[in-house]
Amino acid sequence: MFQKKNEPKHGLNVIIIGCGKVGATLVEQLSREGHDITIIDQNPELVQELSGLYDIMGVVGNGASYSVQMEAGITTTDLLIAVTASDELNLLCCTIAKQVGDCATIARVRTPDYSKEANYLRERLGLAIIINPELMAARETATILSLPTALEINAFAHGLAEMIKFKVPKDNYIDGMTVAELGQSHTTNIHICAIERNNQVYIPSGNFQIEAGDMISFITSRKVAKAFFKDIGYKNTQVKSAMIIGGGTAAYYLAQQLISIGVSVKIIEQ
Repeated sequence: MFQKKNEPKHGLNVIIIGCGKVGATLVEQLSREGHDITIIDQNPELVQELSGLYDIMGVVGNGASYSVQMEAGITTTDLLIAVTASDELNLLCCTIAKQVGDCATIARVRTPDYSKEANYLRERLGLAIIINPELMAARETATILSLPTALEINAFAHGLAEMIKFKVPKDNYIDGMTVAELGQSHTTNIHICAIERNNQVYIPSGNFQIEAGDMISFITSRKVAKAFFKDIGYKNTQVKSAMIIGGGTAAYYLAQQLISIGVSVKIIEQ
């Protein structure tokens, strides 16, 4: 999605505004990938700590300031990521960056009111992506609670398809079956993409025989996955009620997600 100007074979020039937990994690990951990073934050201690730890450029100041962005090299930047604690500041940083430089912009937006308007904000402000860690965490948690049988669930295509991993129990219906036999039964709506056995990963052919203890990863929709587990006799009792300690933004999103799948929610907050 993001390509460095005039130097497609090298890393991107990236400005990260905000040196909190999210910003520090981004710095760690992007520096490991070989990108050229400049950080901006009003806290000189955080800027000094991160710039020294990862050998990157640091600028102390307001990330929404034109002069500060110019000092950070916005005119030659490929990507600006604003992840301060303020949604409004993040959006303003990206708006100024789009006006001053020719770069892609990503804003962290956590407030529920803004999240409901994410598509509008992204389109009107020309943002590449709006990220909401709290909402993403809530969705992941709700997904796991809706399908507790699975060891791991990863969503694709905005949730239309999911890759689900589960462990085959001993004496299960599919224990001893080949992948072809499984496909010929009533589970043709799943696509098995990998099987883990004894710390080895296999891309199975039709003749691959499934054994108890295998960890199978398959792709399908959540509705089909629930039917699949039921068909093979795998107990899959969805959580019916949940108690959330703390009433912050993450709790709001999680409660919203759980209620939408029929879970009764109780929130405890001082």
